[in-house]
Amino acid sequence: MVSRVIPVQPFDLVLFGATGDLARRKILPSLFHRFQIGQFSEDTRIIGSSRADLDRPEFQELTAAAIREFGQPGETNEADIAAFIKLLDYVAVDARGDGGWAELGQHLRGDVTRAFYLSVAPSLFTDIADRLSASGMVTAESRIVLEKPFGHDLASARELNQALRAHFQEDQIYRIDHYLGKETVQNLMALRFANSLFEPLWNSSHIDHVQITVAESIGVEGRGEYYDRSGAMRDMVQNHLMQLLCLTAMEPPARFTPNAVRDEKVKVIEALDPVAPDDIARGQYRGRNGDSYREHAGNPGSTTESFIAMKVQVANWRWAGTPFYLRTGKCLRERVSEIAVYFRDPPHNIFEGAAGVHGNVLVIRLQPDEGITLRTTIKDPGPGGMRLTGANLDMTFADSLPDAGRPQDAYERLIMDVIRGNQTLFMRGDEVEAAWAWADPIIASWAESETAPQRYDQGGSGPEDSLLLMHRDGRRWRSIGD
Repeated sequence: MVSRVIPVQPFDLVLFGATGDLARRKILPSLFHRFQIGQFSEDTRIIGSSRADLDRPEFQELTAAAIREFGQPGETNEADIAAFIKLLDYVAVDARGDGGWAELGQHLRGDVTRAFYLSVAPSLFTDIADRLSASGMVTAESRIVLEKPFGHDLASARELNQALRAHFQEDQIYRIDHYLGKETVQNLMALRFANSLFEPLWNSSHIDHVQITVAESIGVEGRGEYYDRSGAMRDMVQNHLMQLLCLTAMEPPARFTPNAVRDEKVKVIEALDPVAPDDIARGQYRGRNGDSYREHAGNPGSTTESFIAMKVQVANWRWAGTPFYLRTGKCLRERVSEIAVYFRDPPHNIFEGAAGVHGNVLVIRLQPDEGITLRTTIKDPGPGGMRLTGANLDMTFADSLPDAGRPQDAYERLIMDVIRGNQTLFMRGDEVEAAWAWADPIIASWAESETAPQRYDQGGSGPEDSLLLMHRDGRRWRSIGD
């Protein structure tokens, strides 16, 4: 199977924060690769913008250097880079002043889609939206793209949504969660809704529990000041893990359209029960030789969590009695993101006395080695009676679909979806607010109790409390890195 490239029409993309880390590491290399494989033409314009006083050649060289450093190994070559940077221009603007806005408007065409990508601090979102509108650059074919966080709590999320909607319609606003651009996340929807095998079993009658894990092996060094104001709950659970939970638990949409899919995701969030304090474990990594969380955050007395695990209940007919266990943390054993669906054991075991009977587990791996694995129980080969063992039916994309090429980077797919006007993989305003409405009481309870997170060693699986969270229910976490 060979990946099919569907070209998009010429467009103008203004990249605010074009000299920043995210632009250099992800956005510009992603645009380059989409150009390289022919998804958009030389009629496209990409205008970088930031406070930096650069001219066009300087920005072109910055972009070329970023592609050489962060582009996919073996896919970059100087001829393609030279062709790509011809599409680039640059305008320095003052996000909170008048400088540069009139010049920026002169670079935009009136007959193509305009996308404004805000790869900037969230504090600048409203200022930029206001000035885009005041400068007359917002048209019916304009789209605005925002990186998380979308607010710090429910009140700030509502304020941001109101500020954006003063200038853009909801169908012009694209809130990026890059997890939704991952190939395996979309394959979760295909697995459920394009096959007759799983959906009849996708309920509490057949599923014992679900584990969603996003583990990182690195700490917060380099972004400690930001992270200490957010913590794992705001940085990961309220957005990334919430999206994975929604796609796992949602009802089948009536059709595969952006609003139909997002309607079902909102219903999941609104069905979440409040989480009891006893169903949450918080942790903070300790260190040796000055590499603890507190040293990385620059806050010796910090009570911000770098790890969180929780038991979540979806209060509807499909999932009543089936818990979802969410877990994320820094400085853990390996970098792993996965959804593990544990099916119930057979209702009657005919192999009495046969060791090794285990329930089926469907594992959707987001990283590393994107793919899907189904653990089954089979007879252990050989004579000597009926001995049972587990065996995996494995679909690692790189092995199963070798002719399809590497999976697209999430940003490649999401940016092209912005140009197409497809919002399926982007968060809607009411979805963001519903997630904060669920998360805010949990965060507020920590502030009231002043309870410090439990310390845990680096390179492990997190604090002891997270293990007890599962053990008291007679379950165990999957080992990180299985």
